[in-house]
Amino acid sequence: MTDTPEKLENMTLGDARTQPGTSPCPPPAGMTPKKGQHVIGEIDMRIASDGTWFYMGTPITRNSLVNLFSTVIHRDADGAYWLITPAEMARIKVEDAPFLAVELNVTNDDDVNTLNFRTNSGRWVAADAAHPIRVDIDPDTHQPRPYLQVAEDGTEARINRAVFYELVEMAEQADINGEAVLKLASGGATFILGPATEDT
Repeated sequence: MTDTPEKLENMTLGDARTQPGTSPCPPPAGMTPKKGQHVIGEIDMRIASDGTWFYMGTPITRNSLVNLFSTVIHRDADGAYWLITPAEMARIKVEDAPFLAVELNVTNDDDVNTLNFRTNSGRWVAADAAHPIRVDIDPDTHQPRPYLQVAEDGTEARINRAVFYELVEMAEQADINGEAVLKLASGGATFILGPATEDT
């Protein structure tokens, strides 16, 4: 009988290995398993582009469980996402970014503004040189797709539309190599949101 998401808190990643859809795979790129740490392979767990977690196709609705899993997400050198515990490594599917940035506040210390973002897992991350903001363009909608790096391994949170609009309102116009752009400063670093003439 298939485990339901409500039973996941009693499951190890190794249990998921025996479920349909689990497949073997090499260790995370750029990482060496520690002694006693097992590479489980790819398990049937997915984070949708809207931030919803799924286990075997069923949404995981318990925030406490999602937050627990979110503490062990890591991105390997090839950009694949893994759940890594002291005993196990299991690869999961992530449609976009594993986190969403859903709230923004601004602090000022010695005249240096810092943009602080709350992720959907409840963690606050300050944008700075180690946690940069970048903006892609969605190839289908041609709309901005902004991200904040939240971990040293390159793990990101996608900045939601409402928060991005706040950033656009705060941005200043600047000329860079003859192009008018929108820029923001945070934590001593400067980030470009995109062309100032583009409808963002």
